[in-house]
Amino acid sequence: MKKKAIIFGITGQDGSYLSKFLLKKNYIVHGVKRRVSNLNTERIDDIYSEPFSNDKNFILHYGDLTDSLSINHIIKKVKPNEIYNLAAQSHVAVSFEIPSYTTNTDALGTLKILESIKEIDKKIKFYQAGSSEMFGKVVETPQSEKTPFYPRSPYAVAKVYSHWITINYRESYGMFAANGILFNHESPIRGETFVTRKIVKALCKIKNNKQKKLYLGNIDAKRDWGHAEDYVEAMWKILQHHKPDDFVICTGKQYSIKTFVNLTAKTLKMPIKWKGKGINAKAFDRNNNCIIECKKKYFRPAEVDSLIGDYSKAKKILNWKPNKSIHDLIKEMIDYELNRS
Repeated sequence: MKKKAIIFGITGQDGSYLSKFLLKKNYIVHGVKRRVSNLNTERIDDIYSEPFSNDKNFILHYGDLTDSLSINHIIKKVKPNEIYNLAAQSHVAVSFEIPSYTTNTDALGTLKILESIKEIDKKIKFYQAGSSEMFGKVVETPQSEKTPFYPRSPYAVAKVYSHWITINYRESYGMFAANGILFNHESPIRGETFVTRKIVKALCKIKNNKQKKLYLGNIDAKRDWGHAEDYVEAMWKILQHHKPDDFVICTGKQYSIKTFVNLTAKTLKMPIKWKGKGINAKAFDRNNNCIIECKKKYFRPAEVDSLIGDYSKAKKILNWKPNKSIHDLIKEMIDYELNRS
């Protein structure tokens, strides 16, 4: 008997990678997407042509985390073994502009799924996608499962609520409800507004004379960057563990945004030279043309300066570790952009 999984947020980066991972594990995958005017299925369109996919094991449903009825209906209809909640308004900067919507989706949406599981079938395993942004203004380095949260954005605050309501339902109702605290993870299909994809896409265009300049915010911010393909395996392993628990998923290595730019430029064989610091920092090409500049509008109202995780618990208990380095990631992202142009 094949296992059935529901993925909320099927059309996102993680939803796409997780779908393919579960299909290869012989799951029947039910994806939930919001009804919008455009199809918005680009990241999963290729699944329909994969050899393991057909109408019987990859099924899309319309639903919305702000709508309890749609959540209930889908869970009752599918009767899944596992539910992965990857749906969110996931852009940190945007969460300052639409905090109410971010809260309704990212916090209360999780509550709605948990409540549905409680009422329909408490045997359903539930995975909640947490974020390293919950650590925010860090109180210790590196950050582990025991590190206190200090969220610095509406997005991070909403994710903290989701984290604790997941634990609360686990402890109150004996549900298999688990959290993955995932640090930044990227891929060629990362959203174009996220800084890594923005950097790679812009530098590829600048190299090919299709763009003149890239504008960034706080280039000194440091992050722990991994590959989404590695991280969806961790999500699955979290739900295969014999008991529900919470795990930090990361690489344990840290790079600044400026370093990410330098590594991308180096891979593209684009020599650049920096002048100035902070908001006055600028990067120049070999012809002394300014190709990167910092703008105040790209800074957050409350910055998160440094994040780096400790995945020793996941390594010990789940036998999980990241396989792809930041160099692998950047090369893959560059190849994707250059093949599209």
